[in-house]
Amino acid sequence: MMDTINLKEKLDKFSDHWSPKVIAELNDYQFKLVKIQGEFVWHNHPDTDEVFIVIEGSMNIEFENETVQLNEGEMLVVPKGIEHKPYADSECKVMLVEPRGVVNTGDAESELTADNDVWI
Repeated sequence: MMDTINLKEKLDKFSDHWSPKVIAELNDYQFKLVKIQGEFVWHNHPDTDEVFIVIEGSMNIEFENETVQLNEGEMLVVPKGIEHKPYADSECKVMLVEPRGVVNTGDAESELTADNDVWI
């Protein structure tokens, strides 16, 4: 049976920040929803690109030489190996699309490292 996935309903199921939740898989890729607020950690993903798709709100991604602002309906692909730090002044709802097994803090160890492969 083909079931649709309602992003709003999935986002209503959790309130924690910086802890991505898996909502679907496509081949070896996972679609994850995450709520972000405040500062994250500097990190990179040496083996994969990372995409941020803003569903609601606004966020920033800081890089070594610039900061990119993303607003509702916008997305950005961060190439693999590029050091970056996401942050949001107010709560922002984001979809991530990345290979199964990718850790949210990439190569950085942090108290913000989330459990992996958590489905909602």
